[in-house]
Amino acid sequence: MTIYFFDSSAIVKRYLNEIGTAWVTSIFDPAASSEIYITRISGAEVVAAIIRRGITGSIAASKVTNAISQFRREFVSAFQIVEITPTLIARAMDVAETHALRGYDSVQLASALEMVALRSALGLTGLTFVSADSNLNAAAMAEGLNVDDPNAHP
Repeated sequence: MTIYFFDSSAIVKRYLNEIGTAWVTSIFDPAASSEIYITRISGAEVVAAIIRRGITGSIAASKVTNAISQFRREFVSAFQIVEITPTLIARAMDVAETHALRGYDSVQLASALEMVALRSALGLTGLTFVSADSNLNAAAMAEGLNVDDPNAHP
């Protein structure tokens, strides 16, 4: 079983056809036996990204509705949710300061780092951080995470 932490820029590729969508879809294939973690705020980020694409006209209104419906269903069934806690926010503040990350990006990275620490404490293997954001990926690599960018899988 492969363990992943997806940030919002990677998750959205499951619901909208973009570079990397086929690769992301393959991770969700039940035969892949993947375990996928996301942070709670990804719910708002993914819906906002899909809505923005509809407003700009880059996708049809019917696709917006379908994508959001699918995401909402899968949000509660396809992902392991990392909850926002005071400890996680403190860590997010630290990584924001260290790597000059945007607010939610710092929460995404802190969530992945918390999952790695928890898994390590339990004697479990690490995870792969998946993001289509080059600045966030650079920060994740600097923090010692294995990183994969869905845009590298056209």
